[in-house]
Amino acid sequence: AKLLEMSREELLDLAIRREMELDSLKRQIYGQRSERHVPAEIINQMKLELGQIGESQAPPEMEAISYERKKAKKKKPHPGLYPLPTDLPRKEILIEPEEDTSGMKQIGEEVTEALDFIPAKFLVNRYIRPKYARTDYDPDGGEAGVVCAPMPARPIDKGIAEAGLLAIILLDKYLDHLPLYRQIQRFKRAGVNIPDSTIADWIAQTCRLLDPLFAVHRRQVLTQHYLQVDETTIKVLDRQKNKQKKNVHLGYFWVYHSPLQRLVLFDYQPSRRKEEPVKCLKNYQGYLQTDGYAAYNQFGDKKGIVMLGCMAHARRKFFEAGESDPRVAHALGVFQKLYAIEATAREHQLTHDQRQKIREKESKPIWEQFKQWLLGTWKELTPKHKLNTAIEYMLPRWTQLGRYLLNGELEIDNNLIENQIRPVALGRKNYLFAGSHNGARRSAMIYSLLGTCKLHGIEPYAWLKDILQRLPEHPVNRVEELLPHNWMREQS
Repeated sequence: AKLLEMSREELLDLAIRREMELDSLKRQIYGQRSERHVPAEIINQMKLELGQIGESQAPPEMEAISYERKKAKKKKPHPGLYPLPTDLPRKEILIEPEEDTSGMKQIGEEVTEALDFIPAKFLVNRYIRPKYARTDYDPDGGEAGVVCAPMPARPIDKGIAEAGLLAIILLDKYLDHLPLYRQIQRFKRAGVNIPDSTIADWIAQTCRLLDPLFAVHRRQVLTQHYLQVDETTIKVLDRQKNKQKKNVHLGYFWVYHSPLQRLVLFDYQPSRRKEEPVKCLKNYQGYLQTDGYAAYNQFGDKKGIVMLGCMAHARRKFFEAGESDPRVAHALGVFQKLYAIEATAREHQLTHDQRQKIREKESKPIWEQFKQWLLGTWKELTPKHKLNTAIEYMLPRWTQLGRYLLNGELEIDNNLIENQIRPVALGRKNYLFAGSHNGARRSAMIYSLLGTCKLHGIEPYAWLKDILQRLPEHPVNRVEELLPHNWMREQS
């Protein structure tokens, strides 16, 4: 009865909304997660080429053709899958023919390289310090009669764990997401039985050693003039919680990324309240790029902070509206053009000034026309239309989303910081939760330092082992020399 009372326009709008809802449901169940948009004209062209449109075609007439051609030369065997790295150590294995070669003259040799692997193994360092007695010892107040070299400083004083072992334990847990109990099983296969409480204590002591380094790293990140911010969850074992809730607390990593200096900071906080990022950003001055989460709105009124939006989040709203509506397809096509300009700038490795000029020339006109189209389309939509939701998300944030056009240093979206968060999601699937709130803070420290290593292309084991050896005796006022980006310059 309600359908009979509707006008033609209302019925058409209802049909479009139902089709979009069906597309969205199908995409959630069967579709891929990618937000890649393929324009309708390309799809139609593909259908034409495959002969899938319209009427069936008559089978073509066939005729027999015969001809002669030269026999193709036999291809040489492939030399191998790919060249092996030249910096790997080589072990030469000489294989002589079985027959007697005495009296023969060698005219060359066949060399074949094959990649092998030796499993990691434990090594015990024995520090032997000879003791010497002084022959000129004066019993009436002279120096001690025995001379012995002092023990070198180690990461854990009087502990049995060396820097290399501590480094691999941290890397396995936080870089390769291998929980401690699996590491312990691997150690047992090598004949070494280390209790889990001992390894947990090693990690805690190692992080205490890294505290001064992390404090300097934190300060350097938060003094950059352009930061991207995002947050992600981490489950934390909280023994004070009600047992009915399984003692698990949902905490948050607030992540701060500097695209220009390639630095990343993970800051653990127990909640997602708007007060949490204020603890880090209370003295911040510069550009701040975020998604649409309301907790970041408070920084928009703060003097010295310029807010930027994330184009990827705005585009996602349109993608979720369903591409069956031609208006949605048009909007996605606009986003595609804007991102194509960014890809061209990246491909040609343009400087910040050059990128700003190409945005001014090509992106800005597209952006201004897009706003007029959105305003016109928005007036035609009903409040419940999914496209209306996407437009109403975008229009209030229009100024923040378009600020990237004014400065070539700024990025179009927050995707760089989401790349830094991705390893945390992998870790959650393996170790499930942090053992305590302090454990979560230690995780944030290691994620920050190792994430910065990755951004600078530094081999993390070499860096971590080296600084763990040096930190016990390194001057505190020069600790910033050991940060990943400074350590890289020192090594070069």
